[in-house]
Amino acid sequence: MHGGALLVKCLAAQGVARVFCIPGESFLAALDGFVGSGIDVVVARQEGGAAMMAEATGKLTGRPGVAFVTRGPGATNASAGVHVAFQDSTPMILFVGQVASDQRDREAFQELDYRAMFAPLAKWVAEIDRADRIPEYVSHAFHVAQAGRPGPVVLALPEDMLSGPAAGAPVPAAVLPSGRAAEADVAAVVDRIARAERPFCIVGGGGWSAAAAAALARAAEKLNLPVGAAFRCQDYLDNRHPCYAGDVGIGINPALATRVRDADVILALGARLGEMTTSGYTLIRPPVPDQVLVHVHADPNELGRVYRPELAVCARPGPFAEQLALAARPRADRGSWRAAARHDYEGWQQPQPTPGALRMETVVAHLNAVLPDDAILTNGAGNYTGWLHRYYRYRTFRTQLAPTSGSMGYGLPAAIAAKLEHPGRTVVCLAGDGCFQMVSQEFATAVQAGAAVVVLVCDNGMYGTIRMHQAREYPGRPSGTRLVNPDFAALARAHGGFGATVADDAAFPDAFAAARAAGAPAILHLKLDPRALTPRATLDD
Repeated sequence: MHGGALLVKCLAAQGVARVFCIPGESFLAALDGFVGSGIDVVVARQEGGAAMMAEATGKLTGRPGVAFVTRGPGATNASAGVHVAFQDSTPMILFVGQVASDQRDREAFQELDYRAMFAPLAKWVAEIDRADRIPEYVSHAFHVAQAGRPGPVVLALPEDMLSGPAAGAPVPAAVLPSGRAAEADVAAVVDRIARAERPFCIVGGGGWSAAAAAALARAAEKLNLPVGAAFRCQDYLDNRHPCYAGDVGIGINPALATRVRDADVILALGARLGEMTTSGYTLIRPPVPDQVLVHVHADPNELGRVYRPELAVCARPGPFAEQLALAARPRADRGSWRAAARHDYEGWQQPQPTPGALRMETVVAHLNAVLPDDAILTNGAGNYTGWLHRYYRYRTFRTQLAPTSGSMGYGLPAAIAAKLEHPGRTVVCLAGDGCFQMVSQEFATAVQAGAAVVVLVCDNGMYGTIRMHQAREYPGRPSGTRLVNPDFAALARAHGGFGATVADDAAFPDAFAAARAAGAPAILHLKLDPRALTPRATLDD
């Protein structure tokens, strides 16, 4: 048995069913090890796409998504997905080929120091220099990626180590701590919320599950506690729940922003309270907030990092939500505070008309009406996401796959991973024209893998977010933001998928139904009016 075969056996012992890769000569032995292993190897078209597919798998399953890339350029390309996993607190493991050990430190072909390169992007970076230590390193990687605040791990694989003889037995699957809080901490949180008149909960971060989301709903209902979702964590509480108050992120409802500022107690449950969630650190001001801050987070180093909490609890948010649901004491007298927050959210849901024959508010309204509760929606970054975040109602946990890191190009790779993980569910990707073209080659991956995703390419002929900033900062002086785009529907057909162009509201329902029924990856090319920058802003010049 060579090292590559032992490595694959170790992955199987950890329960890995699928990996994503761009093949490279630096890890040929690992590719050989996958033959007959039962592990599905999905071949992507660029390393960034492979890494984002692995990251999305980690989000969906709560277990590390796995990607393999080659040395040098392969690793630098994949770093985009590692960064997403780090900022989104997603368990993920990236295996990177490395030059042979007898060529190290000579600047050999495509040689990089991965410890230095990935140090700020990963929880742990290491190089396996002995084949007999493969089981140890893999076991440690799966523990680190999942424990505490989840995140990415990078393991470098010297070519001669992988191809040489190996002896050893796989280590059984990782055993993780419960992540539960001490009972005294739970009691202190319950007491502090009980004494509050205007409490508000902000949920986010990694380490959640469907059971934890259900527990959050029970706890919020008991406490009459309004709940806001941190940036791109809108599926943590059914948006139809009477305690759901909206998303605390980019383009926040002004009434919700006021409510967060006016709260007397903020329960931050898993959320780091970063720049996007706090509107540039203005809703909650550092270092000592105006509100009483109760911060629950899995990483003790995050507690007190930006904000001084009155009560700090080191626990995984998912298990803590289940503890809170059991310990919470009913508070019927706060019903008006909770109801007012819900009323503000319902008002914010009313569509505001924007220019054009095809309008994004109409598109999202149709998605709301026809998609099942378990449909998974993915997106990357760009102004087009504003309509989705504002108007779509997520009903089930882990139906939103979106990068809190703000990475463009995420939506399509994430959609492919989601469809492979849940082939019986509807998966819809929303992507801007600029966002989509960063990863459009992965549509070929979808076709090859049989992942029948529906991609809505929102084409306004420009990098809209930057154009919006230019209109504000340098009015009448656009620069470097115009895009001349291809026929995206024809691109889909060229790959063997379904493609159609939609230019007005009336045509969208039939086109979307045809795309869903096609049984193949599909692209709907949405021709949008460039004046419609956001749900609230138009481009007049």
